[in-house]
Amino acid sequence: MNERIRDLLGQISSLEDDLRTALHEQEQRVSFTIKGKRVEFEQSVKQMHQRLKTGIFPWLLSIRPLNLLTFPIIYAMIFPLLMLDLCVSFYQATCFPIYRIAKVRRADYFVFDRQYLGYLNVIERFQCAYCAYANGLMAYVTEIVARTEQYFCPIKHARKILGTHERYARFLEYGDATDYPARLEEFRRALERKTP
Repeated sequence: MNERIRDLLGQISSLEDDLRTALHEQEQRVSFTIKGKRVEFEQSVKQMHQRLKTGIFPWLLSIRPLNLLTFPIIYAMIFPLLMLDLCVSFYQATCFPIYRIAKVRRADYFVFDRQYLGYLNVIERFQCAYCAYANGLMAYVTEIVARTEQYFCPIKHARKILGTHERYARFLEYGDATDYPARLEEFRRALERKTP
């Protein structure tokens, strides 16, 4: 990896730290605290949330009829999502120990905290939990596949691709065959240490 790319990756990392700090400052302005897995709001915020909450029947009357028609399609996707979750988790549980790849922690990707938002009705909370599961699963799967790619083929593509995982930027340049077996082994050893 050349020096310019290393510098850019360092800048990205620094910006991500700044973003986390800014988000934390914003959390403090909204007046909530995180205690373990639980989110707690100040009493005044809880009362405001309750005043803003829309009941189920007014909510149902306010949504587009076509949205209601798509609900069965959206929620039927739970079956392929569960199957993907099961298969990828089984793959990680059986193969990662063999490859000596550090396992991906589910808890880092599946966050269910929107149920603490008092302004959401029961249907909205269910929808938020569903989206949190689906997006968490995609991120979890992406990290498992990224570690697998790092283990077997940490080489960039010749063409630019969208939506690369965070490990991709550190992969070997396309066509750079210099000392490939030794460099591949370095990537594999890094996976044992749980580093990107």
